[in-house]
Amino acid sequence: MSLKANTNSSYRDLAKIKLSDLIDITHGFAFKGADFEKSNSKEKLIVLTPGNYSENGELHFSSKNTKRFTGDSPPEGYLFDIGDLTVVMTDLSSKMKILGKPAFIDSPNILHNQRIGRVLFKDESISPKYLFYFFRTRMFGNGVKSTATGTMVRHTAPKRILDCKVFLPKLSEQKRIVAILDEVFAGIDDAIANTQKNLANARDLFESYLDVVFTQNGEGWEKRTLKEVSLDFGRGKSKHRPRNDPKLYGGSYPFIQTGDVRNCDHVVTECSQFYSETGLAQSKLWPKGTICITIAANIAETGILGFDACFPDSLIGIVVNDKLAVNDFIEYLLQAVKARIKAKGKGSAQDNINLGTFQNEKFPFPSVEKQVAIADKLNRLSLQTQRLEAIYQQKLTALNELKQAILQKAFTGELTAVTAAEATRAKEEIAA
Repeated sequence: MSLKANTNSSYRDLAKIKLSDLIDITHGFAFKGADFEKSNSKEKLIVLTPGNYSENGELHFSSKNTKRFTGDSPPEGYLFDIGDLTVVMTDLSSKMKILGKPAFIDSPNILHNQRIGRVLFKDESISPKYLFYFFRTRMFGNGVKSTATGTMVRHTAPKRILDCKVFLPKLSEQKRIVAILDEVFAGIDDAIANTQKNLANARDLFESYLDVVFTQNGEGWEKRTLKEVSLDFGRGKSKHRPRNDPKLYGGSYPFIQTGDVRNCDHVVTECSQFYSETGLAQSKLWPKGTICITIAANIAETGILGFDACFPDSLIGIVVNDKLAVNDFIEYLLQAVKARIKAKGKGSAQDNINLGTFQNEKFPFPSVEKQVAIADKLNRLSLQTQRLEAIYQQKLTALNELKQAILQKAFTGELTAVTAAEATRAKEEIAA
């Protein structure tokens, strides 16, 4: 929903000012890998990393993303103060979702490492919260991304950020803008939280039904291994080294990997790479309908091939014997036991399981007719869940776009009580 422009922009006569005239940005300490570890111990200092940042300007700490200092004594001068404004300088993803994202330090005992920038204000001419919101604008984010270096891991630098320009109204006007943004964003964030809760509930409903189906087995169910109900059961092939040899690719034979299976929803419908004749010769073409199971990196993820495809030995393929089983049923069954299978792969630097994990595991199977009925019901429920998810994802997208529209108004002098009220109405329409 568009917000009406304020034709009497108060910024019309303002010149943009380079951030270098207002702030400095410092790098943190170059910690070594041996200096920190993932830990829940609250007695140890946290080493702040890009993984602690959200796209919405918040820090979050969990057992999975929190690294704590393990050295004898922390480096002097690298302990954040509560209220420090920070900005992400390195993004481990080529998509750069958090590069340039800001956050305030809101708790003690957090160390500053080199992947994070610390903002130092030269004077009080710019409000920290005003700058925080500017860092969240698309215009700033796009500027940072356009000058980033690196390929898979992307980097920015203090100078590139300091070269960015911002309209700088009087401090009283900055405070007025911040107050409006705080109020409007709080309402939008509540709507986002409720939508995310509805999205999670939709997924939980489907998963709870899966659990009921495969834990409360009825009469006539038998325990069988996957191999016993398969015509072909084994790991994929990719014999040639190096695996990225260009001569293996560029043909017409689909080649899927663990990420393609992880990102699918029950059926693998797309892939990003294709083998050539040379690639096919050192691999194996599995038929459409094959069930794929990931056994390395993204372990225990599953999907059914929607087309003939090759895959490496980080995937298991199951060609189902249709006289004994139904591939839709088996894939849903594997979804239901995914957590238990994943637990078997814990304990190494990279989670992994192997063919043997499934060769000896027995799973519950009813008659083929019953499998068909269960799979049909799950397909219908899955479709309903996907429709709900699509609706909620559209709402989340629209709410985040609304934030950017408001920020655009804020930093071009067009944020008034009227546009704030329009934003609130737009939020209510989206969230309804």
